[in-house]
Amino acid sequence: MSRFKISAALWDRIHHFASFPQTGVSLQQMVLFGQHPTQGTLLKASQFLSEELPIRLSHRVVELESLPDGLSKMPSINKVKEWYAQSFEELITFPKPRLKPEIEEILRAPPTESQHFPSATPNPSLHPLMHEGPVGSGLVSEKNGFGNGNGGSLALGPAAAPPGTRLRIPIERRYFSPPPSTVIYPPEVHEYNDRFTALLQNIKKRHDPTVTTVAQGVLEWKRKQNHGRIGQNIQEWLDRFYMSRIGIRFLIGQHVALNTLQPHPDYVGIICTRANVHDICHEAIENARYVCEEHYSLFKGPPIQLLCPKDLTFAYVPGHLSHICFELLKNSLRAVVERYGVDNEDSFPPIKVVVVEGSEDITIKISDEGGGIPRSAIPMIWTYLYTTMSDEGLEANIESSDFKAPMAGFGYGLPLSRLYARFFGGDLRLISMDGYGTDVYISLNKLSSR
Repeated sequence: MSRFKISAALWDRIHHFASFPQTGVSLQQMVLFGQHPTQGTLLKASQFLSEELPIRLSHRVVELESLPDGLSKMPSINKVKEWYAQSFEELITFPKPRLKPEIEEILRAPPTESQHFPSATPNPSLHPLMHEGPVGSGLVSEKNGFGNGNGGSLALGPAAAPPGTRLRIPIERRYFSPPPSTVIYPPEVHEYNDRFTALLQNIKKRHDPTVTTVAQGVLEWKRKQNHGRIGQNIQEWLDRFYMSRIGIRFLIGQHVALNTLQPHPDYVGIICTRANVHDICHEAIENARYVCEEHYSLFKGPPIQLLCPKDLTFAYVPGHLSHICFELLKNSLRAVVERYGVDNEDSFPPIKVVVVEGSEDITIKISDEGGGIPRSAIPMIWTYLYTTMSDEGLEANIESSDFKAPMAGFGYGLPLSRLYARFFGGDLRLISMDGYGTDVYISLNKLSSR
């Protein structure tokens, strides 16, 4: 397969789009917008993403190109940069739908009072990661009402703005104002929605190996530089890059689900409006114990006790919470087994999972008696690729696993889990008692406006 080449003209477009701020979207807004999607609603969502995704992708391409100390020259980093640039080009060159003037008028109509959507509040968990101003920052421009009338574009954004301007219409006037549900849309709207969804599915598939490919690139760089550990600047970039990836994949996954899945009373796209915390934790416990027993050839792994109200629900993406709990439980199981030994199945102390609901957060505490972590090692546990394995073993693990390596992992479980927790305004904290065990606290923001 031939490699994608970034032309000088494409670089110009990438830099232009990268000069615009990203737009934050809250879980609450996504739920309200996608509850009863019509073809018009899906078209507005498509048009929002056809502008927002290139902005997000362009920011990452520019960052990948300007990484310090030769990291940007590593073959695996180049490969990821080309994937992002190719997806960027496909999005900005994707043909817009040709709409009749009356349909354009309906889509451009400002929201009515009954369509008022709550604003998204800046996510405090992302503040140290994203240095791109507050949510929705930037000037407002109105040209002929909304957008420039070019191909039904609903916003004066990168595709339409004259050089030197950085103007974007506020999000609630672009995306979160569903058109009337009574309108009958012509076949070309259906066709456009289907084609755009297929494009997003291809882009998502192209980027599937991004996490492991970037990890491979950092390893290549570590070997070339003869560095034992990655520095703070690279660590911060990885946090920013992977957090952005979670956001991009969430937006794409949500859009694809709205276009392809049958309606479900508890789901809006991939968001579960009544995610049952007990069921998600229980499933993660079963999966983690199974993986542990397989890995260590145990008849019975350490017991895990779950204390959680069975009727506790809130709006969340179950896949995110499942990922966090599974990774943390794997760590606890490994610590307990390696402290007590595989021959002492009967003496494994239980791991405790306690879930409580507060006024703002749902908190999950996972406590183990796996011996804890020395105080001097605590800062390192949030570092990517921090593991007891050699770089050679790490590389073999990355290549063979693409994140399916069960117990060993490659030093990504904790830092990535913290990003997933922070994505919707939560957090992940760890307190360890060296010589006894570790408590990990997952805070999940239940207000869903972050």
